[in-house]
Amino acid sequence: MNEPAWLFQAFAQAALPAYGLDGAQVRLLNVSENGTFRVDHPQQGLSVLRVHRSGYHSEAAIRSELAWIEALRAEGVVRTPAFLPTLDRSPVARVELPDGQSRHVVRFTWVDGTEPDETRLTRDFAELGEITARLHRHARSWRRPAGFTRFVWDYDTSLGEKGHWGRWQDGLGVGPAELAVLGRLDEALRGRLAEYGQGESRFGLVHADMRLANLLVDGDKVTVIDFDDCGFSWYMYDFASAVSFIEHESYVPELAQAWVGGYRSVTEPSAADVAELPTFVMLRRLLLVAWIGSHRSTETAQAMGPQYTAVSCELAERYLSGRLFG
Repeated sequence: MNEPAWLFQAFAQAALPAYGLDGAQVRLLNVSENGTFRVDHPQQGLSVLRVHRSGYHSEAAIRSELAWIEALRAEGVVRTPAFLPTLDRSPVARVELPDGQSRHVVRFTWVDGTEPDETRLTRDFAELGEITARLHRHARSWRRPAGFTRFVWDYDTSLGEKGHWGRWQDGLGVGPAELAVLGRLDEALRGRLAEYGQGESRFGLVHADMRLANLLVDGDKVTVIDFDDCGFSWYMYDFASAVSFIEHESYVPELAQAWVGGYRSVTEPSAADVAELPTFVMLRRLLLVAWIGSHRSTETAQAMGPQYTAVSCELAERYLSGRLFG
């Protein structure tokens, strides 16, 4: 699943003429599922290019993501960057290298801001809960355009044989002891999620990756970026994605309370929704064990390493004994 940064860079450079950006400076911001670049053009200023990796999203799926972004912006639901079409007005560029390799590329407006820091996390999570509730309210009522298609993030496509990010069993540092603990977690999650169900009030179109790295704070403004993983999942999964990589921190229960409080300012989650937040946190955690294993060459995966699996086992034991949030 890994593609080298230099290949993403080559496609970013090759995409510039499609947007009239000849002569622009291109700088890599990060490589995760895709390669994301800051583009600085003398006349057009700053923008962002996202080069999609091969074999992940189809062009129809990318266009579906952009359709939701466009609707959210048009209706003032959340702050999120606009996408910028190519010179021929296409929302998605298809770029080909001389060797015949091709990729999809999307361009977005530049938004100032920084990732939230720990000094204001509770405040930001209250606002994030409100933002998330607005997203969910919109998703429930929005009439999706014909041909709309996005990933489904249910048990089978997260942890099962059809997992989008591979098998958690192939995660870094997963040995016999870890297999035993995380296997019990997997079984418990499958049962809890089946019992919770996928009714219309619980399961629908979500951002699915609203972690801190995908929030930009500029004064009192919080902007949501990167809808690349948006798809169909449990609404409460959006909280779990928000605490990605920090699930072990002692302040996560406080963040959950702040998030739920913000959510309630828009719409009331059921008691069952709130009670199941730890389940979704652990679903996401185990999914990230799989992601780290299948993306082990990325900076994020290397920074997490086998220690992420070790801590995941500790969290699994706490969850299985009903102590994840206290």
